[in-house]
Amino acid sequence: AGRLFILNDRIHNPIILAKNRIMNYTNAMIPRYYDNLDKLVKPGKALIIYGPRQVGKTTLLKNYLAKTTLKYRSDSGDNLAVQDVLGSQDFEAIFRYVGDNELIVIDEAQEIPGIGMGLKIITDQRPNVRIIATGSSSFDLARNVGEPLVGRKTTIHLYPIAQLELLKQVGNQFDFVQKLTDYLIF
Repeated sequence: AGRLFILNDRIHNPIILAKNRIMNYTNAMIPRYYDNLDKLVKPGKALIIYGPRQVGKTTLLKNYLAKTTLKYRSDSGDNLAVQDVLGSQDFEAIFRYVGDNELIVIDEAQEIPGIGMGLKIITDQRPNVRIIATGSSSFDLARNVGEPLVGRKTTIHLYPIAQLELLKQVGNQFDFVQKLTDYLIF
């Protein structure tokens, strides 16, 4: 009934081990280094979050938005209507889009051609508004926001779980080293 293997001086059935790992890890989210975005989200500035797919950019945004007291608008760069407005340089359309929101959040911002100019217009013309934009295709997003947002943005890179984040979860370096093989098996 399947092969057994040895891990941490114990004999394991891979199917049972996989089920236990799934049960243990699917309901637990490891706190990220950037969990508190408050210190990075500033009026008149854009926070740009780069990172590969599936590292938690959208989850980070959802968790932040669930806690913020700011009035916000959150959209996806995949939305064609959002692409039309923020990809334009139409000040009035952009102002209508922003409305009276204090925070504008755009997930998958790399999907919006010319997003940099749209964000620049918001930061320059609505200096009390805060912006968060994420992108998994960092080259596309960097090319679009780089020059227009010089001096108007803070950039962070979200990577897959870091050792520092795991260490915080475990509590001390000794236990972390002991559990390292568990974390490295997938």
